[in-house]
Amino acid sequence: MTALFSLLPHFRRRAWGLGFALALAVLTLMAGVALLGVSGWFLTSAFLASSLAPFNLFGPSASIRALSMLRIGARYGERVSGHEATLRLLSDLRRWLFLRMIPLGPERLGRLRGGDLVARLTADVDALDTVFLFAFAPIATALIGGSVLAVVFHMALPPAAWIMGIALLLAALGVPIWLVRRSRRPGEAVAQTSGDLRAAVLDGVEGHADLIAFDAVDTAQAQFEHAARDAGTARLRLARAAADGQACVQALAGLSAIGVLAVGLIALRAGTLSAPWMVGMVLATLAIFEVVGPIMRGSTRLSVAAAAATRIDALTSGPGGPADPAVPRQVSAQGTLMFDDVRYGYDAARPVLDGFSLRIDTGERVALVGPSGAGKSTVLQLLLRLNDVQGGAISFDGVDIRDMAQADWHRHVALLSQDAPVFLGTIRDNLRIGDPQADDARCLRMLDHARLGDFVRSLPRGLDTWLGEAGSTLSAGQARRLCLARALLSPAQLIVLDEPTTGLDRDNELAFFQDIVHATQGRTVLLVTHAQLPAGTVDRVVQLG
Repeated sequence: MTALFSLLPHFRRRAWGLGFALALAVLTLMAGVALLGVSGWFLTSAFLASSLAPFNLFGPSASIRALSMLRIGARYGERVSGHEATLRLLSDLRRWLFLRMIPLGPERLGRLRGGDLVARLTADVDALDTVFLFAFAPIATALIGGSVLAVVFHMALPPAAWIMGIALLLAALGVPIWLVRRSRRPGEAVAQTSGDLRAAVLDGVEGHADLIAFDAVDTAQAQFEHAARDAGTARLRLARAAADGQACVQALAGLSAIGVLAVGLIALRAGTLSAPWMVGMVLATLAIFEVVGPIMRGSTRLSVAAAAATRIDALTSGPGGPADPAVPRQVSAQGTLMFDDVRYGYDAARPVLDGFSLRIDTGERVALVGPSGAGKSTVLQLLLRLNDVQGGAISFDGVDIRDMAQADWHRHVALLSQDAPVFLGTIRDNLRIGDPQADDARCLRMLDHARLGDFVRSLPRGLDTWLGEAGSTLSAGQARRLCLARALLSPAQLIVLDEPTTGLDRDNELAFFQDIVHATQGRTVLLVTHAQLPAGTVDRVVQLG
């Protein structure tokens, strides 16, 4: 539960909306209790009234109609405001989690499968809606409403107030606490197995070609079925706990009503309580227990929410990525890039880079080549400050990049990686990631530099053409050129290309290198590649490893 409490600051930001929903929930409950109580009093009074004695029908019947309309309106307002506040809260949590994940180093995120990351961003955050809608709000409503009804009961019949109050307190707090403890392990299992199922699905979708090629479909299916059985078992245990809780609550509600009826009959025989009041109190007792139903549903879900909060906390707690300096230095528009005696290793005993130095002058194109494991990708991670050097320094125009604000430094670097994604959206949407303020003329000009302009102009909708998931409507070469145009659209003077021709045949690879020469004129280029470079692609080649 500690991880769940750590999220309370996010709830405080939506305090007004959540508080308004809570007030409407209390109003709904009290209107329902009053409606049933007044109805019982009214019907009993009408039954007992003599046919010759005057009896006011209009006042109670008008009150019943008013309470009915009040309950309907309050219920509608509570549902709308409560769900709106909760959805906004979930949006806040997703944004916060996404921003916390961005600075994390690749080694931390790399420990999680893609499906697990998706589960933490979606299912785990969704599970937190339980905290207000099915836990805090119903419990607070029950306590507030029960206190008001206990005061009313105490004025008419004190023993009834104690019977109803104790039973409601047990139902609203005692049973939920027992349920939370009992459902803790099943709740953790539900959160974990839900993530496993999503991971299995995403792994199967992304790797279906490999599964077929290696005849591993049956193995993957067996793993998925095992995860599905585990999820079903965990949910069944959770459902059984919820059913036991409902049984306890129904028993408490029945015993409470019987107890109020018993003391009411004693008071009726003694002449200290009228029959209409007694009936009204019994029905009001049954009505107040209406609020306990959501508490029972929320109690078992609360364990899932706590497990989800723990998974989120495990992802975001601990040291993040590199931090900005207290007083960042300004970044020049252009300058010489220097790697000076750089040292870095994922294992301190075996550094990947040790004494690496490289100078790239303004406007120079340099290729960094070497065998796999030589540290080429590490050089780029350090350059982008996904990690910080463990020795030496990287500087731009004489300023150590650790002394710069990361946002400022990243505006000076444009990256085209080997797995640069094409996002679901239009061509314009994909291009404007490089520069959100770019107009259509500039977008087309960068597409021309990447030799994709004529193709885009030939499309019926041009820049408004919708691209499929991961660029499925484009060929591999067109997708790569679109990503190149996106990098070129960035105002950055330093262009970093990480294996940009991976997956292209030799003809497309040569054409792509020719495009780079033309498109990056006047900019500094660092190219990491295994490919054989045609003459004139770069000014010099640096061997690593």
